[in-house]
Amino acid sequence: MSSLREFLRKPFVLFTILLLLKGYLAWAVTFNDLMPWKPIITEIPFIWLVFCLIEWFAGKRKFGAYVIANLLLTTIFFAVIMYFKYYGVIATYHALEQVNQVTAVRNSVFSLMDPYYLLIYADIVVIFIIMVRGRKARQWKDQTSRRARRSVVTVLFILSLVICLFNIVPNRASMNEIKKAQQMGILNYEAYTIFSKKKEDIVPLNSITQASIDELKGIKKTDQPQHFGDAKGKNVIIIQLESFQNFLINLKIDGQEITPNMNKLAKEQYYFPNFNQMVGQGNTSDAEFVVNTSFYVPPSGAATQNYIDKKLPSLPRLMESNGYATATFHTNDVEFWNRGELYSSLGFQHYYDKSFFGDEDSFFFGPSDEVLYKKTAAKMKEMDQEDKPFYAQVISMSAHHPFTIPERKYHMQLPERYEGTFVGDYIRAQNYADYALGQFIDELKTNGLWDDSLIVIYGDHMGLPLYSLDRDDKELMKEIYGHEYSYSDMINIPLILAGGSIKHPEVNNTVGGQVDILPTVANLTGVSVKDHIHFGQDLLNQSYNLIPERYYLPTGSFLTDNALFVSGAGYEDGAQYPLSGRTSVDGGTTEDEYNRALKLLNLSDSYVNQQPLK
Repeated sequence: MSSLREFLRKPFVLFTILLLLKGYLAWAVTFNDLMPWKPIITEIPFIWLVFCLIEWFAGKRKFGAYVIANLLLTTIFFAVIMYFKYYGVIATYHALEQVNQVTAVRNSVFSLMDPYYLLIYADIVVIFIIMVRGRKARQWKDQTSRRARRSVVTVLFILSLVICLFNIVPNRASMNEIKKAQQMGILNYEAYTIFSKKKEDIVPLNSITQASIDELKGIKKTDQPQHFGDAKGKNVIIIQLESFQNFLINLKIDGQEITPNMNKLAKEQYYFPNFNQMVGQGNTSDAEFVVNTSFYVPPSGAATQNYIDKKLPSLPRLMESNGYATATFHTNDVEFWNRGELYSSLGFQHYYDKSFFGDEDSFFFGPSDEVLYKKTAAKMKEMDQEDKPFYAQVISMSAHHPFTIPERKYHMQLPERYEGTFVGDYIRAQNYADYALGQFIDELKTNGLWDDSLIVIYGDHMGLPLYSLDRDDKELMKEIYGHEYSYSDMINIPLILAGGSIKHPEVNNTVGGQVDILPTVANLTGVSVKDHIHFGQDLLNQSYNLIPERYYLPTGSFLTDNALFVSGAGYEDGAQYPLSGRTSVDGGTTEDEYNRALKLLNLSDSYVNQQPLK
């Protein structure tokens, strides 16, 4: 018994057991995988590589080195858990680029933390207490400072390295980043992303033409597009609704209408229920980028981190060249998500941020949506007095994760089963956001802007990620949808075209994405995009659509009119999902569409990266 106790007290053994248990926790959360052998053959070899280096080089400070290694590897596991709960993807070193943004949304992150996650640091606290207790701690450190046999460490190091390479090398080609991390192991995947220098081939700029993009997308050109110029000379107001998903439209819970203003717009204006988010790591700011450029988000990181040094072809520049003034409105500080640089890259003439809106009625990140809309409407009235039309984008924010709006903003009574749930908080926050939007619409109608403008309203991204929901939340979503909440439901957001330009209300079931807003607005305003490379299409004149997805769905995933395809290692082991609102896959997707979607992503990356510097 004493020999077993001595064996377990050896740092190599003790910390291996502790980190293996933490690996099990990380696997359970991120992969929903409790098979005991997988972390053993993937995580332990990497852990042993680190420990062998300690045995070789640490000397008398060996125990301290083990403690530090334990802390660092524990933090990696913890970061993977929390990042997955918030974003649904595996955190890599790229996530360090947005540390300042994560601290700004710390309340959102903490809201996803189950208390038992903190047990991952329990051993570190216990060891620290032991370390400061004096003589016994020194005896333990002295006993463990003896060097292991160098030949044994060498053999173990080589064996561990071979197993790590065996886990990494065969799985490098996998498209699905989550599957790749599961096949490699979390720690191996983190190391792989650091040392992997693989980059896509850059397509020469002169080879990227609108004709080649349209061919890949399957676009059929029309000589006389419908609705061309219906909004010619009118203002363009684009309203981006924070975390607004499409299921909210026409939703009633126990007879209560959740979003009456959006419901009215969907009934009386032009409504696209099969519209979808296309954001990446930058979330809201990525939505601004995609809508204003009709390009796809970068393969890693946010657009505000990757593309802000570029002078980007954009909707603001396109409208300015056709006689429009341009401005964007957001109640947060313009430096949040580096928006100041983004707006410069996009060519907005003016931006209005927290310095304009002040601190009145603030919660979460700035003044409420009511303040946003009130002051924005007043500024737009001033802009409308000028001798040119304007293009303005308005970014709402009050319905931001974690959706715990102050009680003074409650405008509905939740049923008891929704109280205290993530889904319930979300619904109440969106009910308030809809209330504030209704005030804005009334103000636009009062000051004459409604009839003199094309109004574009859409959700920026999902509010209820699958991986952030607990059992009760999933049951509530099943109650709402009538089926299990799925990936296609998660990315489904509404698009509404409204205002004086819309003569005939219609529900248009064309499948669309945020890249499609620019060409659709251009068609309605009679603005030519002949010399403007874009990856979206005019939703009023096309029926088929091919929409590549990134980040929130694995690379290689895409939407068509028939289904949502989520990639596996490649196309063959991918999965098909019915589009939101449908019960079955209508014919499915093809491998040709899969290959074309990947080519479109590469063309977009190549085109943006070759744009001139500002």
